Amino acid sequence: MALFLKIVEWVDDSSNTLVYKYPVNGREINNKSKIIVRESQTAVFVHKGQIADVFTPGTYDLKTEILPILSKLAGWKYAFQTPITVDIYFINTKQFTGNKWGTANPIMRRDPEFGMIRVKGYGSYAFKVDDAGCFLKELFGTNSSFVTSDITDWLKTMLVSALTDALGESKISALDLAGNTLEFNTAVSASIQHKFNEIGLKLTNLFIENMSVPEEVEKAIDERSKLGILGDKTDVMMKISAAEAMKSAASNPGIGGTMAGAGIGIGAGVGLGAAFTEAFKSSGSTEKKETAKGTVKCPECGGEAPAGSKFCPECGKKLPVNKFCPECGARVTEGAKFCPECGKKL
Repeated sequence: MALFLKIVEWVDDSSNTLVYKYPVNGREINNKSKIIVRESQTAVFVHKGQIADVFTPGTYDLKTEILPILSKLAGWKYAFQTPITVDIYFINTKQFTGNKWGTANPIMRRDPEFGMIRVKGYGSYAFKVDDAGCFLKELFGTNSSFVTSDITDWLKTMLVSALTDALGESKISALDLAGNTLEFNTAVSASIQHKFNEIGLKLTNLFIENMSVPEEVEKAIDERSKLGILGDKTDVMMKISAAEAMKSAASNPGIGGTMAGAGIGIGAGVGLGAAFTEAFKSSGSTEKKETAKGTVKCPECGGEAPAGSKFCPECGKKLPVNKFCPECGARVTEGAKFCPECGKKL
């Protein structure tokens, strides 16, 4: 005695089932059978390995007129007087979100700022079954069930391949990757959608959460940022470094120890040399001023006398009263209003 299926339905209590094969268990369908297809589901009838009919959401009484293909395949000529056994598959058509993707290996690309660099990225994506018949033929086959983990690794590979192509074609610098994630989302989604369509799927969302470069490139970017912040203050920083080096040198005995202890680089050395040169110039100028202020020359015999002397110690001749410029130390004749050397007003 044949057993008949009265109500065929699937109550999905999972979060990751893509395809569910209804357990027929030797039972058959006839004109008294009914199928219930819920929202976000599609039911597919398969007879002898061939797709017979596809049902979208709704409730159906299985009559010959609503099963034209199956009726033809099974030779139903007498209004279901002869029952038939079929395979019934329920396809979940809701969105499956939160699927993660990431680059297992860095992507090599030519960067306009840094040359050849490696880029890594990760994010998430969402997809759904768009064509149940195509999906059943291309991927599912005759398995009893099919879950998201059976396909997500393959989908992730396709996404990374499309992302690699998009990065290779773009001329965007690594410095600007973070500001162009939406553009990459659009580009990758557009390039990969036809691949999803070929297997009956639809890529509903793609998110690029992060694009990063190797640590050494990040350090180079940090150094460039530091220089950008300093801007025209680089000269000031060099002078500060030279001053610090001089202080360190003063606390260490010996020139060799000074240079080694201070750890002076080429730039600091140039600044340090300039500082020493300026110091020597200042020292020579001061010594010259002090010599000029310390003696006076006798106009009679040419002998030198201490500044302020009234008579020459060599010949006894009375010396003229002389003044000295307070700015440069040059001797100035009595009554002069300006220094003949530097022009300072007296």
